[in-house]
Amino acid sequence: MLSRVADSLYWMTRYLERAEHTARLIDVNLTLMLDESPLSADRRWQRVLSGLGNPPDFEWTGDADALANLITFDASNHSSIRSCIISARENARQVREQISSEQWQQLNRLYHEVTRSYTEDPAGAQPSEFLQAVITGTHLFQGVTDSTMNHGEGWRFIQLGRYLERASATLILLSVYTQEFWSQSDLTMEGNEYLEWIGLLRSCTAFEAYRKVYTNDVNPERILEFLLLNEENPHAVRHAIDCVQQALEAIHGEAGKRRAAPLGRIAGRLQATLQFAQVPEIIGQGVGVYLKEILRQCQEIHTNIYQIYIHYSIETALAG
Repeated sequence: MLSRVADSLYWMTRYLERAEHTARLIDVNLTLMLDESPLSADRRWQRVLSGLGNPPDFEWTGDADALANLITFDASNHSSIRSCIISARENARQVREQISSEQWQQLNRLYHEVTRSYTEDPAGAQPSEFLQAVITGTHLFQGVTDSTMNHGEGWRFIQLGRYLERASATLILLSVYTQEFWSQSDLTMEGNEYLEWIGLLRSCTAFEAYRKVYTNDVNPERILEFLLLNEENPHAVRHAIDCVQQALEAIHGEAGKRRAAPLGRIAGRLQATLQFAQVPEIIGQGVGVYLKEILRQCQEIHTNIYQIYIHYSIETALAG
């Protein structure tokens, strides 16, 4: 596959996954605002910004609606939801011949809905309706992709983008929550912390799935175990890395295994780390340290994907 095609497919789905994640995070926290004091609101929205990686030009000034509108609609900032959808469509346009007509129609429909919903007046914008449209639209695109596109090399690069973005987003959120609420000496929840942990689960579309495993016992250790190590939940880090490894193995088989061997070792090592990890060992090592290392390995996978499949020399390609 041409490197430009792989690059566009990879980033098309990363931008869509990022838009959906951001939309869910904003939507959940707008809802939680109904139950909180102004002091809690300050902590919450600063946490939201940290959970999004502290994007530039987004700053908490005490107005939740203004910040939500900025993150949602601001086309001048590449981290906003609207900008992510625009970037996803542009990447899809560049590889229009590689995706199905149904994929293009769904993404184009989402793009027009997003741009039509935008208003220059922040007070006139309706983020709740916009956020739900983004979440539903990206889910539809994922379904259309899996049911209409050949599950070949192009589809594998789409899977790589989707699940690497998902794993990274979940890891950052977990890091923010554990840093703020978690101390190894006291894991009891006080005050509104219970709602905050439920908010984390809902931000990862994992609340109902968590309850099916642990009933109503909202416990930080179990939440960490579920969002990090569960192999069945689609938003758990382990499940995402399993999907990344499956995609890489399929691509390696088509593109030449020798050239991709270093990437295979990195991804395989990360997959094994998550497969055999246990929460008590993670706590003993330090939750923040552990999550930071897993995130670093995800970034290393991304870097190697680019070195091997996107920015490679002709000599390297021939050697593979």
